[in-house]
Amino acid sequence: MLKKLRLFARRLVHQMMRKAISWLPRSQRFRVFRSFADCNPSPSRRLVLKIAETRDELEECFSLLHDAYVESGFMKPDPSGMRVTIYHALPTTTTLCAKYDGQVVGTISLIRESALGVPLQKIFDLSAVREKEGQVAEVSALAVHRDFRKTGGSILFPLMKFMYEYCTTFFDTRHLVIAVNPSHIEMYESLLFFQRLTENVVENYDFVNGAPAVGATLDLKEAPEIFRKHYSSKPMRRNLYAYFTQVKLPNIEFPHRRFYTTNDPVLTPDLIDYFFNVRTDTFRNLSARKKVLLHTIYDLPEYRSVLPELSTGADGIPIRRHERFSVKCPAKIVFQGVQGDQEIPIEVIEVSRYGFQARSHRPLPLNIWFDTIVQLGRSDTSHIRALALRGHNEGADGFYGFSLGEPDLLWRKFVSALYHSKTYADLETPTRFLH
Repeated sequence: MLKKLRLFARRLVHQMMRKAISWLPRSQRFRVFRSFADCNPSPSRRLVLKIAETRDELEECFSLLHDAYVESGFMKPDPSGMRVTIYHALPTTTTLCAKYDGQVVGTISLIRESALGVPLQKIFDLSAVREKEGQVAEVSALAVHRDFRKTGGSILFPLMKFMYEYCTTFFDTRHLVIAVNPSHIEMYESLLFFQRLTENVVENYDFVNGAPAVGATLDLKEAPEIFRKHYSSKPMRRNLYAYFTQVKLPNIEFPHRRFYTTNDPVLTPDLIDYFFNVRTDTFRNLSARKKVLLHTIYDLPEYRSVLPELSTGADGIPIRRHERFSVKCPAKIVFQGVQGDQEIPIEVIEVSRYGFQARSHRPLPLNIWFDTIVQLGRSDTSHIRALALRGHNEGADGFYGFSLGEPDLLWRKFVSALYHSKTYADLETPTRFLH
């Protein structure tokens, strides 16, 4: 009885504090919220943060998300006990998880913009975000186990740090976008400095069962300076600037990559069949265009039997036939200039079977064959001939399309591995694709 009274008193005090804070002006209210930040730089070793990659890990993530969404009214209970969407099926989506004593207690999905776009673009205009340089990813499917929701962010903050480091180091993402319930938006605005996409609240967002939503974005290139300005003078456990940009959490298990790719796909044909056909009706409920896009993305024979059947006339749906792969490979071009040999550093950001796209901070001459040296991975360097055919400028950077001459063996192996590997484990040991 005494324990119940204490819990009741604690909740009452909490409600009264929230009520009092809500009456403060916005700037003061946000300062109060930031003072509550508690980011432990040395969390328990029982906590592990990693990419969800096994069937059990993914199922636990989707089940945790289902229960949290049902509890919040963001979805109706599903017979599978999981929340699974078409975006979870894409190789450009990564699901992160927090495990405590081996059990998934937190999850978040990062949906990088692809041929299917991102979920919130149906209701929010992303034109201003897309006008800036850098890739866009939607932060989605966030859930923390109820046993850890009132533990001072012991799961949420490590999960957010993992998300930040993964996006800035591995996922080649500059702009994060979110669509959240109005009751949660001030957490993102006050603590992480997300900026609203529009002041208007969308009253009916069908992606979360018709609940209202607010859209917001964070520029990860500008975020460190914003964090430094607001947090650098605070004590360590309140200093989100140091936490996100300087602290190294040994709890985080980052993916191992042989090549400088930017995705970490995990879905084998068996996992796709299990989550999207057997356990849920996700594939059966897709539009004809989305079914075609799935066949384009997973265009290997071993995937055909688990993908949804194409309806009559689907072949007439326009799609890009030559798949392109996002990479982040340092490179340089060498050519004969007026003053002798010249070198210009570039960064290869996209690869296809017939060429690549690169970013350069210096203007490049067009229609000239370059000797090009590309660092494909820590131990893999390719020497190729490439012709810059077109370019355009965005701010200080120029983006150029290159056609390949005769690529060397390593480049051919690299491209073959990209085309035939569908999980990051394949790319780690791509021997069977390289003959």
